[in-house]
Amino acid sequence: MIPELGHYLLMLALAVSLALGVIALAGAQKNRAAWIGFAVPAARTLWFTVASAFACLAWSFYANDFSVLYVAEHSNSKLPVAYRLAAVWGGHEGSLLLWVLMLTSWMLAVSLFSRQLSRATVARVLGVMSLVGTGFLLFMLTTSSPFLRLVPAAADGQDLNPLLQDPGLVIHPPMLYMGYVGFSVPFAFAIAALLVNRLDAAWARWSRPWTLAAWIFLTLGIALGSGWAYYELGWGGWWFWDPVENASFLPWLIGTALLHSLAVTEKRGLFRQWTVVLAIIAFSLSLLGTFLVRSGVLTSVHAFAADPKRGVFILIFLAAVVGSSFTLYAMRAGAARALGSFEPGSRETLLLANNLLLATAAATVLLGTLYPLIVDALGMGKLSVGAPYFNAVFVPLMIPVLLLMAAGPRMKWKSDRVMNVLKPMRIEAAVAVIAGALLPFALGTWSPLAALGLAAALWIILTSLTHIRRQLKAAGRLSATTGTFWGMHVAHIGIACAVIGITLVKGYEQEKDVRMAIGDTVTVGGYQFRMTGLKREPGPNYVAEVGEFEITRGGAVVATLKPEKRKYLSSSMPMTEAAIDAGVTRDLYVSLGEPLDAGMTAWAVRVYYKPFVDWIWGGALLMAIGGIAAALDRRYRKTRPGTVPAAAVGARA
Repeated sequence: MIPELGHYLLMLALAVSLALGVIALAGAQKNRAAWIGFAVPAARTLWFTVASAFACLAWSFYANDFSVLYVAEHSNSKLPVAYRLAAVWGGHEGSLLLWVLMLTSWMLAVSLFSRQLSRATVARVLGVMSLVGTGFLLFMLTTSSPFLRLVPAAADGQDLNPLLQDPGLVIHPPMLYMGYVGFSVPFAFAIAALLVNRLDAAWARWSRPWTLAAWIFLTLGIALGSGWAYYELGWGGWWFWDPVENASFLPWLIGTALLHSLAVTEKRGLFRQWTVVLAIIAFSLSLLGTFLVRSGVLTSVHAFAADPKRGVFILIFLAAVVGSSFTLYAMRAGAARALGSFEPGSRETLLLANNLLLATAAATVLLGTLYPLIVDALGMGKLSVGAPYFNAVFVPLMIPVLLLMAAGPRMKWKSDRVMNVLKPMRIEAAVAVIAGALLPFALGTWSPLAALGLAAALWIILTSLTHIRRQLKAAGRLSATTGTFWGMHVAHIGIACAVIGITLVKGYEQEKDVRMAIGDTVTVGGYQFRMTGLKREPGPNYVAEVGEFEITRGGAVVATLKPEKRKYLSSSMPMTEAAIDAGVTRDLYVSLGEPLDAGMTAWAVRVYYKPFVDWIWGGALLMAIGGIAAALDRRYRKTRPGTVPAAAVGARA
């Protein structure tokens, strides 16, 4: 009866969610205390019912209950327990339940950590989020229930997609979904503020930590997905401009712009219209990503196979959310007009330019992602938009963003002279330009893109470190600086590290596809890769051909790598498990292709030398650490309800 219990819990959750949305919003509108007071306990009840339903599905997987259709389609009795539990979100229905669980978890967090806000504000925010949840619960119960029975029950399951039988699956989807769904909180804050015509600094500063939290999770989720693709797919790539990858990158770009816009709104009361629009777009792009993954319009290793009816439902829901949000914005836009001004030479101007560039970059990625779908839908044939387009349009937009990133924190609010900012930075600029120009020679080949990327990244790092040193010297002690200050610079340094990794791996990676048998050697990047063995090893639910490669340099053994070619018992499709020797300055990467003779003694082997590739993910980790430092800024915890103290307003954003 566990699956039936889970289904009934989802039905109860739908009723609670709908009641919460209607009662909380109506109560806040009519100022009825009892109705407003209903919001917080209802939100916690909603989380409990959804979490309990999720636990019921997890138990069905753990117990190998193949009378549940979803379990039979995505699990197997030989599947290891860890992957059996991770398989809960390995398909469309379970991942949708995870989506709703994340949404209700954010609602629970709002109910617990928003005591500084008025009860009416909390009710409006929870009411908006619950209406979003109502749509997804209705979608799940009508088209995508994970608790449907299979009669008669299967003797065993079909197994989880072999691509997803990886430790990355355990943490990547929850992290990514927390980021995706997390943008529902600033979206709900924006809608709540529009409902009462109050777009002030208080609204911005209470939205900001929630936006940071969502941005942190999305940053980590994207990085984990990139790392998973790098080592699991066997291609040696870390970003493919895949449509589903783009679907997660789009809200990240807009979310980054939203963070900077919120800083201006909180500090100066400006950009309020811009901030509201960005909050709506960020969450709308999260919903668009959900549509792309589940509608069946995309072919991707990340997409879920889904029938078009599901896509139509999500498309209608997306149109309803976006349409109603922008309609409300149009009705209340007059209340969001700026009350102050700023000069062309000011931090506001640089942040505005930064946001325009990020929004334009997002628009170009969105165009490249959707244009082939539009052409296909209009019957104009098949069209593929790949890396050449994205690299050609995205990279030029990011170069000025990097330059602004170094200068922006030095500019004063409202008015400043550009030369007063650039003059103290001339030494850092000279060092960055010289180092950026010379380092490519040391790496073997000079190229303008490598020199430009290295110079921009080094300039960001040097200016950030100099600014930190001067701030500490002026403040006299570490505790005198704000978490926002540290978070900004750590995140900027993280972006610079990622740029260094991207620049060097794109410009200086080496690759060879060769035929190898035991005893053969190939040289890549100054390292010798010698195939020393090949054996068959059984796994819990697969059989693997395991190669052994001894890597030497200058006669000394550096590492021994053991790439695998797995054949899962429930699938005829062979899977590649690359072997990687990771290092701070390079990765050595080997993957087995296909056997080239009947005796399986000779194999197609792909060998890579990838310089500084791990700096990409190290940079993402630094970005997340910077976001955490900013989100934990003490001024977000010590404010009295409904107030914005002068100390916070005067703090450096």
